[in-house]
Amino acid sequence: MMTIYVDSDACPIKDEVMRVARRHKLKVIFVANSWMRLPPEWDAELVVVDDQLDAADDWIVEHVSKEDVVVTADIPLADRSIKMGARVIEPQGRILSDDNIGSILATRNLMHQLRGTGEVTGGPAPFKKEDRSNFLQELEKLIQLHLRS
Repeated sequence: MMTIYVDSDACPIKDEVMRVARRHKLKVIFVANSWMRLPPEWDAELVVVDDQLDAADDWIVEHVSKEDVVVTADIPLADRSIKMGARVIEPQGRILSDDNIGSILATRNLMHQLRGTGEVTGGPAPFKKEDRSNFLQELEKLIQLHLRS
């Protein structure tokens, strides 16, 4: 059975994940570095890991399987999850896969270097209403694809 793992620290689409998961009766595990309140009606699991660097990422990779979905904006976690066979979706709805993760990871590393030198400042674009809608559509597609296979 498919499980949805959510890299929960600073995740803006928890409600959307639960809306789709409840419709399909899927298990959801939120993984975070600190405790957070989850509404009891969600019937979701919260795993709190220690605050060491990449502890949440490591926990997800240790537990994810090829039938699962990982929701994350963390590109290195996405890469590791894909290598474990999981399907990966970003909060903005972009599906990450073997076909695109290499170039996305290379771009991420380049931007990290440019920020370190001061050539580039700023972070990601603000999260928009369209991002939520796109995420809902793409997560539904991922689940439907899994159910058909």
